[in-house]
Amino acid sequence: MALKESEREELEEGDVAPGFELRGTDGATYSLNDFDGYTALLLVFTCNHCPYAQAKFGVLNGIAEDYDEVAVVGVNPNDADEYPDDSFEKMEEFVNDGTVRYDAYLRDETQEVALDYGATCTPDPFLFENRDGRFVLVYHGRLDDALNPDDEPTKHHMREAIGSVLAGEEVDKGFLPSQGCSIKWE
Repeated sequence: MALKESEREELEEGDVAPGFELRGTDGATYSLNDFDGYTALLLVFTCNHCPYAQAKFGVLNGIAEDYDEVAVVGVNPNDADEYPDDSFEKMEEFVNDGTVRYDAYLRDETQEVALDYGATCTPDPFLFENRDGRFVLVYHGRLDDALNPDDEPTKHHMREAIGSVLAGEEVDKGFLPSQGCSIKWE
């Protein structure tokens, strides 16, 4: 894990989203260009097995259902050999049974995308605003204030940030680190 951690980039507010080409559970290969028609992109590094990530499936499904202007994309970077519940086949099962209803659920097999984004845990959400075809980071941080899987949220940080983007306002959240399981590096 130390080697992978030292390779991580640190995206900051105003940075442009690093490009990627990742396979989705629907069999298609996705890149940032596939989301050009959206006002914003919520890219969340997540997985199947982590209880913190599982606790946010409903939150992310709700955002995907409530905001047509926002693409909600899950990216699973975990080592599936050590954590078979995070395999591509299990991801497909989660989509097929309705557990995951995002706009896309993608597999980061090489973990390079997680490194490029500086993701550290699952879930680790990044909200990008589409500015003339370039996705610019406007908020990196927790979805809400429910930091433990059994907690009920009282503040919905990501929904507030999305509301600001859709209103054409600046997101004024600061960095509120997400809490979850560490990414399982190969």
